[in-house]
Amino acid sequence: MSQKIVNVAVGIILRGEQSFICKRPDDKHQGGLWEFPGGKIEDNETTTQALARELKEEIAIDVHSSEPFMLIEHDYGDKKVRLDIHTVSHFSGEPHGAEGQQGQWVDIDKLSSFSFPKANEAILDKLCS
Repeated sequence: MSQKIVNVAVGIILRGEQSFICKRPDDKHQGGLWEFPGGKIEDNETTTQALARELKEEIAIDVHSSEPFMLIEHDYGDKKVRLDIHTVSHFSGEPHGAEGQQGQWVDIDKLSSFSFPKANEAILDKLCS
């Protein structure tokens, strides 16, 4: 039986030389690790729509526009994900952990000192190069 692939919209929230990241709740898949915010793309949504909805729910910002950054497929063994990653530098509101999760602005050149899920390594490589 083939595993279902989870389609995820991911936002790299940028302001100057910083990016906003969140810590995954301990009880979630890859819990306790840091991530770029986002979430599952529903069947009736485009990536852009899902990203705007998820970022509103997760970090309370309104996305005005986003740019495609990269696409990653990763198999964790227990779950396969397809990450459709966009950069977001045009938004309103101040991002914060709207669902009680920890969130913070980090200098892009310091992101490598945080623990991210394996699927995010390619994002970090491209963003920090």
